[in-house]
Amino acid sequence: MTHAFDQDYWEQHWHRDEAGAMSGNPPSPYLAREVGDLVPGTALDAGCGAGAEAIWLATHGWEVTAADISGEALARAAERAAASGTAERVRWVEADLGVWEPGERFDLVTTHYAHPAMPQLDFYDRIAGWVAPGGTLLIVGHLHGHGAGGHEHGDHPPAEASVTAAAVTARLDRAEWDVATAEEAQRTLTGPGSREVTLHDVVVRAVRRT
Repeated sequence: MTHAFDQDYWEQHWHRDEAGAMSGNPPSPYLAREVGDLVPGTALDAGCGAGAEAIWLATHGWEVTAADISGEALARAAERAAASGTAERVRWVEADLGVWEPGERFDLVTTHYAHPAMPQLDFYDRIAGWVAPGGTLLIVGHLHGHGAGGHEHGDHPPAEASVTAAAVTARLDRAEWDVATAEEAQRTLTGPGSREVTLHDVVVRAVRRT
């Protein structure tokens, strides 16, 4: 059946992960590839889940605000950050990203497979507005509805949760943004129970001119 990405969905999603398999996931490989050469500053991880990307950023010198709608995910993320020694560099915020306002702009705004209860492209428009002049937007999303570890229980995300690289970049005004990366890729991970999971990814990185 189809579902909405509301708070109830995400809390159930994380509670189903009783063994903590998702909590131990490594950060997206695109993060290091796309922002590893940037001078650290302030960063927002929008839809941070269990915190892998936020903790990677903190480890590499960024001051991170990490926001997610799931209190369960944030609790796991905070524990993971404490264990890694990065707790002082990360501020965890429980928030509905469809309505929350950070009240500031960031040198880096990134999101990795996050799905709020709003159309995906509208979400990307929203977080793009939180990038400071000269800052970077990094979007990693699902292509054609394929996903990681959240849809193995017989539920299906709505069609608007899947995007293409072209659809994302079309929403970025070229008078305001320089698009550095716009690609679609496929990779395989080992999921729970040693099951192989194929991810179909969209990766877009852009730099705000003004």
